[in-house]
Amino acid sequence: MTSIDQSKPVAVTGANGYVASWLVKLLLEKGMTVHAAVRDPDNEHKIGHLKRAAAATEGQIKFFRADLLVPGSYREAMEGCELIFHTASPFVTEVKDPRTELIEPAVHGTENVLDTANQVASVKRVVVTSSCAAMYTDAVDTVNAPEGRLTEAVWNNTASLDYQPYSYSKTLAERKAWEMAGAQERWDLVTINPSLVFGPSLNAEANTSEALNMIVLLGGGEMKLGAPKIGIGVVDVRDVAEAHYRAGFTPAAEGRYLTSAYNTDFVELSNLLLPKYGDRFPLPKNALPKWLLMLVGPLVNSLFSRKFIRNNVNVPWRADNTKVKEELGLSFRPLRETMEDTFQTVIDAGMVK
Repeated sequence: MTSIDQSKPVAVTGANGYVASWLVKLLLEKGMTVHAAVRDPDNEHKIGHLKRAAAATEGQIKFFRADLLVPGSYREAMEGCELIFHTASPFVTEVKDPRTELIEPAVHGTENVLDTANQVASVKRVVVTSSCAAMYTDAVDTVNAPEGRLTEAVWNNTASLDYQPYSYSKTLAERKAWEMAGAQERWDLVTINPSLVFGPSLNAEANTSEALNMIVLLGGGEMKLGAPKIGIGVVDVRDVAEAHYRAGFTPAAEGRYLTSAYNTDFVELSNLLLPKYGDRFPLPKNALPKWLLMLVGPLVNSLFSRKFIRNNVNVPWRADNTKVKEELGLSFRPLRETMEDTFQTVIDAGMVK
């Protein structure tokens, strides 16, 4: 049981990120002081939305320069904080060098942040943003998991440097976090493991996520003949922020929290958008045949290897979100609301025409 004093400042790494921005906004609305660790505190384009959020609330925000790969650079931001939210980590799927672009920032960044937590005497709890990717690589892994669905007990053992390196990076980073937490006794660790995060962005022009790019593909015409029926889990960014907040301030919170609202697929997501946007945008109405994807997928996109198509297309995605609902009292907003708010974000940002 870890009680956090809400009058003390709270540190957030990667504070201007897609999920972190909503978390910072929530903390400010609760009247807290946020120590926002960002790479460039002078870049108004990337942090202006956080300043505006603070101006509209009782909370206060202070910016600190920090870098995942610079040892000790989070020290100043953490001083005086009992609670650290470590959200900073790369989320990209197309990379030239997975080791330097994904593995090292994720693992060494986690190591750097937690090393600093070990040195700052005030720290009592660290909440790390992990991912369902640390639990699975392909949709088929969820079906093959014990009892046919993901739970907090499941770890990813199918990703590698050569196949789905993003999932591999999230797995290695979270394992490193638990290893370091277990080597000391002053602070406790809680991880939030979201599935694919959709929802509006507080700063879409400067901070697009891979999820928003997927929505651009759905609505931009590239998939107008049909979408691949890839099994995925989806959760709203605002609900993920709420899960972080509750994980930080619920004394009994412990372990991992699989944070996914819906078991779905890209065809269903597109169908949810059709009533409101289908007359103006070339949203797909149907699923592409798996045999066709096997034939042309690898030619169109290197990520669509035959192995990926075999393991994900027409394969359901299954996960159990009982723990986060029961222990943190989290409820999820309707999927249609999430999808419409996401699509409106990409329209307003001029990402689809």
